[in-house]
Amino acid sequence: MAEALAEGGTKSAATRGGAGPSPGVFEQLGAVADAVLYEGYLLYPYRRSSTKNRVRWQFGVLFPRDWVEADGPVTPGVSGSADSWYQQTECLLRARQPDSARVRVRVRYLQMQRKQVEEAGRPVESLRGDDGTVHLTFDEALPRECEIEAPLDELLRGGRTVAVSAAAGEDVEPLPDDTGRVVRSREEIRAETTVTAERLSDGLCRIRVRTRNTAPAPPPRTPRDEALRRALIATHTLIGGDGVEFVSLIDPPADLDALVRACRNEFTFPVLGGETGDTGPVLLSAPIILPDHPQVAPESPGDLHDAAEIDEILTLRTMLLTDEEKREARATDPRAAAILDRVDTMPQEVFERLHGAVRSLTPSTPTASADRLSGVVGSPEPVTLAAAPADRSPGAVHSLAPPTDRLPDAFGSPAPVTPTASADRLPGAGGAPASANPASASADRLSGVVGSPAPVTFATASADRPAWWQEGADDGLSPTTDTVLVDGVPLGGGSRVRLRPRGRGADAQDMFLAGRTAEVAAVFHDVDGSVHLAVTLDDDPAAELNNWYGRFHYFRPDELEPLEPAGSPDEPTAPAPAAAPARHMTDSETPAAEAE
Repeated sequence: MAEALAEGGTKSAATRGGAGPSPGVFEQLGAVADAVLYEGYLLYPYRRSSTKNRVRWQFGVLFPRDWVEADGPVTPGVSGSADSWYQQTECLLRARQPDSARVRVRVRYLQMQRKQVEEAGRPVESLRGDDGTVHLTFDEALPRECEIEAPLDELLRGGRTVAVSAAAGEDVEPLPDDTGRVVRSREEIRAETTVTAERLSDGLCRIRVRTRNTAPAPPPRTPRDEALRRALIATHTLIGGDGVEFVSLIDPPADLDALVRACRNEFTFPVLGGETGDTGPVLLSAPIILPDHPQVAPESPGDLHDAAEIDEILTLRTMLLTDEEKREARATDPRAAAILDRVDTMPQEVFERLHGAVRSLTPSTPTASADRLSGVVGSPEPVTLAAAPADRSPGAVHSLAPPTDRLPDAFGSPAPVTPTASADRLPGAGGAPASANPASASADRLSGVVGSPAPVTFATASADRPAWWQEGADDGLSPTTDTVLVDGVPLGGGSRVRLRPRGRGADAQDMFLAGRTAEVAAVFHDVDGSVHLAVTLDDDPAAELNNWYGRFHYFRPDELEPLEPAGSPDEPTAPAPAAAPARHMTDSETPAAEAE
């Protein structure tokens, strides 16, 4: 752990789990904090050669100031997806014991470590040992943290500043049979954290924690990958203490609303930890936006470094990696190897738990009527569930599917249910949409609540194509060259279209794009047989970058209006008038339905 030295040379850091106020209060958020620390560290398919793993370290990155501001000052925001040289947290603290209250702060980050493979003393990108093991040059990272503890009175009198540092170093690992060696090198990290307090009223204070990179800057045009060696990565802060509690900045008590709005959080987003409520004993200030009281889904057996993704989907995809892809992933990073080991040895009962659980509903009667399981907003009656059998894990829902002729539709009237999962704006591997039922959710790692009233069932194989999970299921599919007919016009890569999101059931973000023109990048066939087209907006200044990343907007064929080949590329992209109905309607989107 990086040491923290108070001004004057007094050591003020405590090791994890060591002596200090409220031991274990931070550990309550340990799993969430670790998920934040390694969010995006390495993404599926966990290979070095994957495009998404060539642009890394996207959250909470604090560079030396002169480097990051070479082209102008940074613009503060409430989350840390933009590069910066500092991070600032402000929050409200209630002192239950003002005379003896103490504040405890833990700053956590990653220090980049360059793993360089060498053969005969010269650097190489890869090396295969005599035993067949492959070694790859790759950037790793080491977790670092600094802990500060101070009486609240001291923070009110002027605060405390401590050094946050990690030493430079180099480790050499000889490879078997003298085939070469692996050299791991690190540059020194220099930063400091200042903690201050301002009294607002009796027993109420505003706490400010500001961490800034103080390392000398590399030359202004140094590539980002090199500048990262002096940066704090995935920086986040835990704040707790003795005799204190923190106020929610998302849903504060009404009498503190104005004071909460006056808090200035820059490149970070603070949320409460602990149990539910508008106050809590600990606060997590993270570079990604989380809800109050975040938690890791208990069904999740381990970190996949993509906490907003669904564990079940990532696990299934990882299972389907070829042997060659798995060999490369293992050689890329030890954390990737650990993921593969966990997936390859996962017991069936653990995998089944990933399918989902209901935690937002509690049994109130011993039985449930099937026609009350509507899940409809505005349903006049509360949902009640039958008590779970004793041999099933608490909260897990194995099957809660009502008869198919009794599931109410959006208006509360019975409507047939199709058990095939529907894919709606959920991009999967390589940009393809991944299947998910809106009424069902697998266990996201950072989920607050996950629900799955009925298990998802996938479409079976057709006569001329094997099922999606079998080898060869995607033979003959080519997203960049495939086409789909819309109004008699074949649409595929390079086709220009106007966006016409469905009047009902469309994603809220898609509705903002109604009437805009776009270019089709690819046609994706989902596992349930549906088709989505990936598009980039004509007037998006980041279109080229998003296309390179593989980040697209996804629309169904009936949500696109082909532009005739003679259409001008300068055709206006302003949204269509709100009164104009969508050109393409499904059976459930009749004019009568729209009128309702």
